[in-house]
Amino acid sequence: MFKGFTGETIDFLWGIRLNNNREWFEAHKEIYLAELYRPMVEMADELCEYLRSLRPDHGLARKVTRIYRDTRRLFGKGPYKDGLWFCVDQPSEDWRDKPTFYFEIDPDCYSYGLGDMASPLSMAKLRARMERDPKPLENLVRALERQEEFVPELPQYKRSKGAAPSKLLASWYQARNFSIVHRNSPSEELFSREIVERVKRGFLFLLPFYDYFVPLASDPAPTDSN
Repeated sequence: MFKGFTGETIDFLWGIRLNNNREWFEAHKEIYLAELYRPMVEMADELCEYLRSLRPDHGLARKVTRIYRDTRRLFGKGPYKDGLWFCVDQPSEDWRDKPTFYFEIDPDCYSYGLGDMASPLSMAKLRARMERDPKPLENLVRALERQEEFVPELPQYKRSKGAAPSKLLASWYQARNFSIVHRNSPSEELFSREIVERVKRGFLFLLPFYDYFVPLASDPAPTDSN
């Protein structure tokens, strides 16, 4: 059972950021496994089981990333990531089109929330759904505005997609994809089970958003998907 990260977790993350080479990593590999990777797996397993208990018919699965970068995509960076994350979602051939719960930690920040990289077709379906019936998403956006844990991140298309059904939905209507995120600097809660309880409460709040976005894949394709 996950008991929390440790000070050595953060020390390792700073170390790999400042010493991103094989020699340093191999000398500290056991710290990586004991203080970062294995606790992350334990946390991911617990939160995946929690979400499965809430949506038992969704086939949810968890994935924990590895610290090794893809050698084909280093682009001048070192061979290791300086952070680790896990996600819980429905396995899909196109991972972009499923909303995903996630948690991530790096040397100076941890974050968690719900995100969807969303293909252009999925976002076109979302706009069409807003046009047909804006109220469900408006209610979710109002709930988001009433709380302080999460903020929406909505990168916008450079070219306008037209007029949104309401002012409340304007930024969602122009979004290329979306995420609903909490970010925080490392704090004492990371070093105890309180971080699991916080993320559980957050995922519970985000569940109606997940429920709203999951069926997008089966929505009809709009005649104009620009």
